Amino acid sequence: MSRFPTVGHFASWLGLCPGTKITGGKVMSGKTKRCANHAAQALKLAAAALRPSQSALGAYFRRMCSRMDKSKAVAAAAHKLARLIYTMLTKGEEYTDKGQDYYEERYRERVLWHLNQRAKKMGMKLVATEPQPR
Repeated sequence: MSRFPTVGHFASWLGLCPGTKITGGKVMSGKTKRCANHAAQALKLAAAALRPSQSALGAYFRRMCSRMDKSKAVAAAAHKLARLIYTMLTKGEEYTDKGQDYYEERYRERVLWHLNQRAKKMGMKLVATEPQPR
């Protein structure tokens, strides 16, 4: 792994980084490049298998599927897996999954924080109400 100075270099070598075709400040394409990298193919297969998983990665994959088509979601999840693998190999850290509920709660907090920031910019204030029963 010493061949790759950063996680971005590793993901780019795998061909899992989004493209950057920009002209005049307008994004023309963000497609990942096609490559015959066997490690990337294995990561894409692993990412596609995350759909039924009750882990944080599974929740991430399902959220990406709801926002974009499945092939793009697979590439995004494979990119996330590549970043995790790079971190585990270079820093020697273990990956501990915090679970789907943890991921959903963090996502909810992020959304609320951004909503508060947007409201503050417009001179408004958000007021929390009691949650609706599901």
